Amino acid sequence: MMSKSTPLAALAFALSATTALAGDPVTYQLDWLPGGDKAPIYVCVDQGFCADAGLDVTIASGRGSSDAISRLAAGSSDIGMADIGALMAAKAQEGVGVTSVLSVFNKGPHAFYTVKDSGFDSVADVKGKKIATSPFTSSNVYLPLVLQDVGLTEADLELTKADAGALGPMLMTGQVDGIVAWMTDLSRYTGQGKDAGKEIIALPWSAAGLELYSAALNANDAFLAERPEVAARFVAAFKKSIEFCQTNPEEAAQSVVNMVPELEHGDVLGSLNDMLGLVFNDVTEEDGLGVFEPGRLAATWTRVAAAQGLDESAHGAEDFVTRSFQPGGEG
Repeated sequence: MMSKSTPLAALAFALSATTALAGDPVTYQLDWLPGGDKAPIYVCVDQGFCADAGLDVTIASGRGSSDAISRLAAGSSDIGMADIGALMAAKAQEGVGVTSVLSVFNKGPHAFYTVKDSGFDSVADVKGKKIATSPFTSSNVYLPLVLQDVGLTEADLELTKADAGALGPMLMTGQVDGIVAWMTDLSRYTGQGKDAGKEIIALPWSAAGLELYSAALNANDAFLAERPEVAARFVAAFKKSIEFCQTNPEEAAQSVVNMVPELEHGDVLGSLNDMLGLVFNDVTEEDGLGVFEPGRLAATWTRVAAAQGLDESAHGAEDFVTRSFQPGGEG
């Protein structure tokens, strides 16, 4: 005969099982609006990689790398994407409790865009040109450095600040000779150029010597210390999602659209393909996916310190990362 306590016990067991099936909660922090360049986290959720790792992931919106770092430091998010340069600056200046766990963009996304056959064929050709840039892009921080690399200063060009949405039209209509934008926007600007009957080319600053790590997976230090096993499962699932994006870009783009229906598949796919070049390239072939190679990491810190006016000697580059969650990593 069933006792009166049995149904309650069964209910308690069922609730416990449901909680277990839901997985360990993780809040992922975006560094900007959803799009193809943010595909890995949407793939992780939509394709089931996060669930397979026993994770219940919530995606939080963001408004730039500095905002993402602040939210991670406050503990409102556990792990997420932001430029490692922003992390280095915040950690050096404010001592924020956030650490990079995985490299994503092993090349900086910063570039000039111009019209083909305009005489602006390399970064060095920017001298005397009219250039427009958004007031808020992190590229502005590195502009003096890339100019210095080619023997120029900002005084050698005419720099205009404009809303990000106005940059493309300004270039297409000839109001400026070039714009400052990210390589993740290559498809968008080349599409605008095609509509205007112009061929748009990108001049990556990395090709002019600005070699550094950029977007990285960063985590709240308390999350890493208190739930290291959860963090390890997330990083592994996220890395698998990045690899899926490379081998299945059409499906990856669809995963983004499945979760953010207001986006167009073609736009997402274009941005995703643009992003993949910053993730999979000669650096990846040499060092591996997600790895912070010590020499390149040190060079990144040197560049960030110079760009932000920081005392480079006050910190070592290794202060900003942990290798515990990288392939074969320790420490």
